[in-house]
Amino acid sequence: MPRMQTVLLDPAARGQASVLEVMEGVCRVYCPCEETEGMTLAFLQSGDRLRTDRLCSDGACVEALTALRCRRDSVGENEIGIDAVNEWTLQLLRIRHLGQAEQRLHALLALLVNRLGLRCSDSFQLPFRLTHDRFGELIGATRVTTTRLMSKWRQSELVDFSGGNLSMSFSPELIESAPLSF
Repeated sequence: MPRMQTVLLDPAARGQASVLEVMEGVCRVYCPCEETEGMTLAFLQSGDRLRTDRLCSDGACVEALTALRCRRDSVGENEIGIDAVNEWTLQLLRIRHLGQAEQRLHALLALLVNRLGLRCSDSFQLPFRLTHDRFGELIGATRVTTTRLMSKWRQSELVDFSGGNLSMSFSPELIESAPLSF
């Protein structure tokens, strides 16, 4: 699936236990319900498995943040218990309970880097970009607040989104000083 394409996982198949496995790439899983306005449930990467029978009655959407290759499989006997969506949802809830928007954004960046990022010689990299609107949705803040915080960190050389590449770069100081550990 090409980057930035979105597919709806069929809500009619909700009663049928199946697993979507990410073979390559990174994606965002979100609820398509009007009431939740596209609430992010999880980010998945290669090797993560998503049980499709545990999702919202309206199904779920998968948005490719990078080129994505997935496959659908039947649920194995070892698929009982916590899954990737439950784990992400728990971590996102922990972040939402921090008192200040700056703390929440700082913790979110650390979570994304620790789960989906790459360590480079002088920075951490995410292989995709998220909009300031998306960051705001994830931390319960406005786009304006997110833009203000990102600009502050960019001026302090703690974040870098420059160039034509589709990645985001973060200083080790920013990631290692996050208010939550993951």
